[in-house]
Amino acid sequence: MSTHDFTGFDKSLLTYLKQLTRNNNREWFQKNKSRYEEKLLEPCLEFIRAFEPRLKKLSSYFVANDSRDGGSLMRIYRDTRFAKDKTPYKINVGIQFRHEMGKDVHAPGYYVHIAPSECFLGVGMWSPPTDALGTIRKSIVDDPAKWQRTRDNKHFRDQFELMDDSLKSAPRGFDKNHPLINDLKLKSFCGMQHISAADFTSKSFIDDVAISFKASRPFMGFLCDSLKIPF
Repeated sequence: MSTHDFTGFDKSLLTYLKQLTRNNNREWFQKNKSRYEEKLLEPCLEFIRAFEPRLKKLSSYFVANDSRDGGSLMRIYRDTRFAKDKTPYKINVGIQFRHEMGKDVHAPGYYVHIAPSECFLGVGMWSPPTDALGTIRKSIVDDPAKWQRTRDNKHFRDQFELMDDSLKSAPRGFDKNHPLINDLKLKSFCGMQHISAADFTSKSFIDDVAISFKASRPFMGFLCDSLKIPF
């Protein structure tokens, strides 16, 4: 597929997600399976294929996988085994281009989220495992100036704001009076950029996403350096 073939998502994708929200059951989903494939699955896989060359310009270590199952497009089926909410389907599109060394959604990655209630782009690591989180925090303590330059990089901050997901007190083993304690208390190291429905249906959406993700290079580089994985 040419890098110019993707011309934006159709707004009918949101219509489908709204209807799925109101009819979140297996009977409705199976009856409308063809609409799921036409309105959601195929356009998302087209986006992933078209984004691959743009992703490789950002870093050759992140993966655009257009597999229907287990690829960059997150499964629509919810894991309800331990959830109070037993509705079987997710009511959003989630696309994650994760690091080739990552095993799941907690790995460093670039993320696209489309839902009737909210659309956004994300970069970084969402709720990383304890050992990775400790390693990132240690990197901040070891080189606070580098972290501050990364966090406050103008290009990054013009596009993204850090996700405010924090511990109530200092993490174990870190000084509660450290000047960067608010950063050390973060449970996720994610930058988020909210977008509108008009943005994701724009013909320029795929290029706009690439421009936004490019602005996160210092941030993504800091995280990968901290974890000693290539960027």
